[in-house]
Amino acid sequence: MSTPQEPTEIDNNAYPAIILILHELEDPRIKRARKHNLTDILFIALCTVICGGESFEDMEEFGKSKQQWLSQHLELTNGIPSHDTFNRVFQLLDPNSFQDCLIRWTQAVRLRIPNEIVAIDGKAQRRARNKNQNHHYIVNAWAGENRLLLGQYKVDEKSNEITAIPELLRILELSGCIITCDAMGCQKNIAKEIIEADANYVLALKGNHETAHEEISEYLEDLVIEKQKPRDPRAAPVASDIAQLQSYSEEETNHGRKTTWHYHQSDQLEWFMEKSEWEGLQSVGMVETITEKNGITTAEKRYYLCSIGLDVNKFAKAVRGHWGVENNCHWVMDVVFKEDENRARTAHAAQNLGTTRGIAMNLIRKETTNKRGIKGRVKRAGWDHSYLEKILTI
Repeated sequence: MSTPQEPTEIDNNAYPAIILILHELEDPRIKRARKHNLTDILFIALCTVICGGESFEDMEEFGKSKQQWLSQHLELTNGIPSHDTFNRVFQLLDPNSFQDCLIRWTQAVRLRIPNEIVAIDGKAQRRARNKNQNHHYIVNAWAGENRLLLGQYKVDEKSNEITAIPELLRILELSGCIITCDAMGCQKNIAKEIIEADANYVLALKGNHETAHEEISEYLEDLVIEKQKPRDPRAAPVASDIAQLQSYSEEETNHGRKTTWHYHQSDQLEWFMEKSEWEGLQSVGMVETITEKNGITTAEKRYYLCSIGLDVNKFAKAVRGHWGVENNCHWVMDVVFKEDENRARTAHAAQNLGTTRGIAMNLIRKETTNKRGIKGRVKRAGWDHSYLEKILTI
C-alpha cells in the first residue's frame, strides 16, 4: 500500500504549478527507502524529457549537470538520485494517479472550444516489451484545437482498445466535444459512452460492421452518382434523394502530389435497419480521397457514423481533426521524444514514462513565444535555463 510523501512547506508563488500537482502524489516506496523526495525525482525526470533526454541514465546525468539550477526549485536533500532510483520509482508509481496529474494540469490550461475535435487513437510502444510479448499500446485522447494531449490509457494488445476507450472517456471531461475514433473504436457501446458524456461522435466504419458498411456505402454512393448526373435546366424540379445529401470538396498540392477530398453527408436514415442500435445516430458520411502523383491516380473511400446533424463542413472538420493526431501527437512522441525506441518494460515504467512525455509535450506546446517547432524548443530548453523555466511555469 502506498503512503503519501512527507509533507513539506511549499510556497505556492515560488514553485511552478506542475510541482504543486506532483507534490500531491503518494509515494509508493517504503519509508526507510526514501533517500530522495518523490517530487524531486519526478521533476528532474520531467525536465530531462523536456530537454530531450530519454532514459533513466539521462535523468541521472541531467540532474548532476543541472544540480545548481535544480536546487533553486527542489530540496535535493541527498543530492541527485541514481538511474536505479529513477527506474525503481517509475516501476512502482501508481500509473492512474500519475495520469491524474496530466489530466488535472491539462484541464487547468485547456480552453473550452465549442465542438472541439478530440481524436482518440492507439499507438504501439514497440520496444517496451519482453521477448515473446505482444506490443503494448497507448490509447491517446488528442484535442486538436488546443493542441493538447488530454489523457492516455495503456492496453496490452491492439484489440483491447475497444475496452480502453470507454475507460478513457470516463476519466476525461469531454462535454460539448466531437469525439473521433478509427474503425477499432466504431462500437455501439462506445457510441453510447460518448453520448452519455454529453459529447458527439464521428466514428470510422469499416468491415468490422460488414452489413452496416455495405448498406451505408451503397446508399451514399448512389446519392453521389445521382447528384452528379447532368440535368436539363428546362425540366421542372422534382423531389429527389439528392436533397438528402450535402457535399464539400477541398484540395492540396504538396511536394508534387495533389490530393483532393470530397466529403458527403446525409441525415436521412429511415432505411438504416440498425439506426436504433447506435445511440444518438443522426447522420452518415463518406470521404473520397483522390491522390495524383507522377501520373498515377489512386482513390480511396471511407465511411462514417455520426451523432452530429447535417453539416458537411463540421463533418469535414471532424475527419481532418482525427488525421491530425498522427502528425501532431504520435509523430512528436516518436520523432522528438523517441517513444518508439524506449526499452523500459518492467512493471509500470513504460506507462509512467509515457505520461511524463505527455506532460512534457503539453508544456512545450503551450509555450508559444518561441516560434520554432517542438524539436527547436526542446533544444532551446536544454541550453537556456530561463526558457526551461518559462515552459515549466505555463
